Amino acid sequence: MRRLRSLLIPGVDKKLLVRDAVKLLPDPARRRFIAGGASLGALTLLTGCDVSDSVSAEKLLVRISKFNDKVQAAIFNPNTLAPTYTEADITRPFPFNGYYAEAEAPDLDGEDYEFEVRGLVDNKKSWTLDELYRLPEVTQITRHVCVEGWSAIGSWSGTPLRDFLKLIGADTRAKYCWFQCADVDGYNSPLDMATALHPQTQMTFKFDGKILPRKYGYPMKIRVPTKLGFKNPKYVISMEVTNDYKGGYWEDQGYNSFSGL
Repeated sequence: MRRLRSLLIPGVDKKLLVRDAVKLLPDPARRRFIAGGASLGALTLLTGCDVSDSVSAEKLLVRISKFNDKVQAAIFNPNTLAPTYTEADITRPFPFNGYYAEAEAPDLDGEDYEFEVRGLVDNKKSWTLDELYRLPEVTQITRHVCVEGWSAIGSWSGTPLRDFLKLIGADTRAKYCWFQCADVDGYNSPLDMATALHPQTQMTFKFDGKILPRKYGYPMKIRVPTKLGFKNPKYVISMEVTNDYKGGYWEDQGYNSFSGL
C-alpha cells in the first residue's frame, strides 16, 4: 500500500477537503469517522478514491455525496410525519428565501399561468391556476429548514402532491418528479418518488390562509417538510415524472439530492 503522504493534493487545502467531505457523510457514518480520526487517508480508504489532484478530490466528494443520498433514501420512512405546529408558532414575518434579492423574484401573471405536466403520466394536459385552485385543499403548519442554518414555521395550504399524481395517472413506480421554475436562471430540482408520495408533500397555493405571495413562490410552491429548504421549489411552472436523473440547480453545484431532515 502506498504511503498516505503520497496522496497530498496540489492546490487543494486538505483540511477543508476533509471538513467538507465529513459534512456529506450521513450522521452515523460521520460520528464513526470523526471518532476514528478524520483524515485524508481515512477518506481515501473509505471511498476507494485515489486522491492525487483537485479533479480526483472533487470525485471523492461526489462519491461521498451519492453514498449519503443512498443511505438517506434507504432509511427514509414514508409514514413518518414531520412535526406540525399551532398558529401561535408561526414565524411572522416569515423570511424571504432566495439566491436573488426579493425585488428580483419572478413576477408571474396568474391569468396566463399554466402548469405543464410531462413524462410518465396518462393525462398530459396543462393546468390553469383556476383549475389548480379547485383541487381539494389541506393546510399544514410545518417548519422550513434552510441549509444556511436558519428555520421558520409557516402555514401552507394546497393539495397533496400524491393526490395530484393519482389524478393525472402518473406512474408512481418512476424514480422522480422533476420540477422546473420560472426563476431567471431556470431553477429546477428533482424529488424522489417516495418523498413525492409522502402525505405532507404539497402543491402549495396559499400561505397563512391567503393566496401565496410573490415572495413565497406565487403561484405555486412545492412544500416538502421532510426536506431541506432548497428542495422546496417555488414559482413552479412544470413537472415531469421520469426515471432519468436530470440534476437540479443546487444539486449540480454539489448539494445532496436527497437532503432529508
